[in-house]
Amino acid sequence: MKKILAFLMILGFASSSCEPDDICDPTTPTTPRMLIQFYDIKSPTVLKNVDDLKVIGEGMTEGVVLNPTATGDAKYLANGNNILLPLNTEADHVKYKFILNYGNKNPLIVNEDYLELNYTRVSSYVSRACGFKTTFNLDEENTFLVTDSTTADELWIQYAIATQYNITSENETIIKIYF
Repeated sequence: MKKILAFLMILGFASSSCEPDDICDPTTPTTPRMLIQFYDIKSPTVLKNVDDLKVIGEGMTEGVVLNPTATGDAKYLANGNNILLPLNTEADHVKYKFILNYGNKNPLIVNEDYLELNYTRVSSYVSRACGFKTTFNLDEENTFLVTDSTTADELWIQYAIATQYNITSENETIIKIYF
């Protein structure tokens, strides 16, 4: 009888250990970031690289990590034609400062513009291991506002357009910025 009881206890402990759904698979879609692409204002179909772009969210001190493989301050700088930005999962509004040519010794070419985004959030359950994810729906009437830190004459972001309003994955361009 004791052997049967011991066997049942061992079987119970073995079957109550980690289940496959206790580990979130890295390929499972989670809260997406927003894909922004940059274009040449003179040739609107041509992608254009930004130089030393730093993006700082309202309330942040360091900035958004745009280059996760870099170290030091370089991880906050983008030098390409697209970036992925996270949206706030606890509010329906976010404001970012886009600093072009960040850290340049010539202060005349460093330019700061602000991008404010309005959206609604939708939370959905993924699994016990992954928890919840949030997707976003940009406000189609009042999607975003682009402003400059000083005057509108100095905007480096000359035009911006939302190409899509539902942010459900990181593979689709949401906003195109022309400069």
